[in-house]
Amino acid sequence: MMGGVATAETSSVHLYNWYDFIEPETPRAFEKESGVSMVLDTFDSIDVMQSKLMVGHTGYDVVVVSGDALPNLIKAGVLAELDRSQLPNWNHLDPEILAKVHSNDPDNRYAAPYMWGTTGIGYDVDKVTQLLGPDAPVNSWDLIFKEENIARLGQCGVAMLDSPSEVIPIALHYLGLPPNSKDPADYRKAEELLMKIRPHVRYFDSSKFITDLANGNICAVVGWAGGVYDAQVNSERANNGRHIAYQIPREGAPVWVESFVLLKDAPHPKAAMDFIDYMLRPDVVARSSNYLGYPNANKDATAHVEEKLRSNPGAYPSKETMATLFPLEPLPLKLERVRTRVWSKVRSGT
Repeated sequence: MMGGVATAETSSVHLYNWYDFIEPETPRAFEKESGVSMVLDTFDSIDVMQSKLMVGHTGYDVVVVSGDALPNLIKAGVLAELDRSQLPNWNHLDPEILAKVHSNDPDNRYAAPYMWGTTGIGYDVDKVTQLLGPDAPVNSWDLIFKEENIARLGQCGVAMLDSPSEVIPIALHYLGLPPNSKDPADYRKAEELLMKIRPHVRYFDSSKFITDLANGNICAVVGWAGGVYDAQVNSERANNGRHIAYQIPREGAPVWVESFVLLKDAPHPKAAMDFIDYMLRPDVVARSSNYLGYPNANKDATAHVEEKLRSNPGAYPSKETMATLFPLEPLPLKLERVRTRVWSKVRSGT
């Protein structure tokens, strides 16, 4: 039993999480060990999650929140500060990941990092080599943003995430501009770059690319490391002979971190903190990494992660690569509208 968990006040924990973003047996294992029952609700949109939390009185205790949503939730007073004395497993967290969250959660007061990942380039090695030769710049955003490259790759299909908050910062960064720029003129430059390559992008979708990359319907994607890893696994299971790879471009790429937070009006704060601490255990969080194909924020969990995943530099990058990664930050509403207009134009191609 976990010390003092099963009391009248703490008989349950209500978790609000991304759809399918925890190893399925983990909530049951927590119930068994703690005597606390778990209720799980899911969302598939950051906007839906934020809207619900901003209204308040959700009945949720713990929520999994993206880094760039943290500042608005903190400012609105929705989150409770985490009492580290109730989180003895906090010391397992990786200081480098905590540092990446710092820009959105100063002093790491509100968020306990859970899973993280990057947005980079997934590709079919053989098809890209066939079209661009053995020296194809697969480790550079040049593969996508140089028109002579993407025009050729358009023959076998290029896709992008339907995510302005990631693709536009990538374009800005590629142009040598701040990825979280506060200058409207910078967004016009990003738009110009994206519109130039737009004719060669087959579609914008944040889930379809996984199956299409595995099956050979596309040969390159600006996508999440975990999605490309899923495509690799699916391709291997199908034994279809495809060689799928993922690269974090040398110029740098977005890093995102999903964290556990405690709501200020959580009905069961003590049990909620016990659940967060349970998820900070290396052996526990490693099970979700193995299930999801994403690295976790726990430096002592790596030994428990499957060798195939932990030895993959796209999932577990070197220190040198980590230094090139930039966190995404929320924009002021006025600039968010600018970015949304840019994306609408890019997406439609008009």
